[in-house]
Amino acid sequence: MSNKKKNLIIVFLLLIATITVVSSLTDNNSEEVEEEESIALPVNVMGRYEDDLSLKTKYKYSLSDIHKVNGRQGIAVSKDGYYVSDSTSLAFYDKNWKLKRFSEEVFDDFKNEVNHIGDIDVYNNEIYAGVEYFMNGRASNIQIAVFDIKDFSLKRTYNFDSISNQTEVSGIAVDPDSKSIWLCSWADSDSGRYLYQYSLEKGKYLGKYHLQAAPQWIQGIAYLDGYIYISADDGTADLGEADHIYRVKVDMSKTTMPVLIERTLDDVKLVGEIEGLSFDKINKQLLVSYNRGSQIILGMPSGFYEGYDEEIHEIYIYDMK
Repeated sequence: MSNKKKNLIIVFLLLIATITVVSSLTDNNSEEVEEEESIALPVNVMGRYEDDLSLKTKYKYSLSDIHKVNGRQGIAVSKDGYYVSDSTSLAFYDKNWKLKRFSEEVFDDFKNEVNHIGDIDVYNNEIYAGVEYFMNGRASNIQIAVFDIKDFSLKRTYNFDSISNQTEVSGIAVDPDSKSIWLCSWADSDSGRYLYQYSLEKGKYLGKYHLQAAPQWIQGIAYLDGYIYISADDGTADLGEADHIYRVKVDMSKTTMPVLIERTLDDVKLVGEIEGLSFDKINKQLLVSYNRGSQIILGMPSGFYEGYDEEIHEIYIYDMK
């Protein structure tokens, strides 16, 4: 055999040996990768929401009445009547929906500039409101304000805690069971994916809870019997889509709150947007603030839809069974 042939055979054998070694190393690496990928991550397991029977719809709702009001933001029920918030005013209606008190001077005693009240709540003869300076979808000077129920004078404020990363406040709810104040955010960002908890006694920030899956354009919240109800302007008015009421269970042992659709508002007069909500516990009714007529851009009225020359503010009342 010639030296040339011997050399070719040696090269061929070396090539086969090299391929065998590389293949073996590759197989070993694949096994290592597969083994690493199979290691369980340190996750906080909350359970399967779909297995929680308490998340089923709690009530059936039937439209009982509609009342026109002077205020586009929120509604709160007391034993004496109904409180309605506009962006810059507060109003009180008696049980017959007669306007008894109205004020556009609610911002006079604030130290920082504010121009917007969201959804409100009433507790222990006081009005709780989320207040801010809002312009073209952006907010600043966020705070919790407490007004006197009799003359709408400012009694005290609680400072907003920036550590929460909440960038806007659209509604507030008092939860006497956990002694909490809950805030929500309209912002279509990370801010709108949480509910924010403050101490009812001192207004101290306690933490936030992740909504899963978070509704879009949250406008208001209300507390009832262990649950927070959420109103969301998530229907596109130009397409005739309905807005919704959602519900979450208050459970502070977890970091998340599973969200359930409680009611589709397909029986309102379009076109418009949902705002705040409240409950009449005595008469077992849900009250929803709803506006129609205005085109809303970046959270602000910007002209009217065809057939309207003003925005109409109404309270829809639903019987609960």
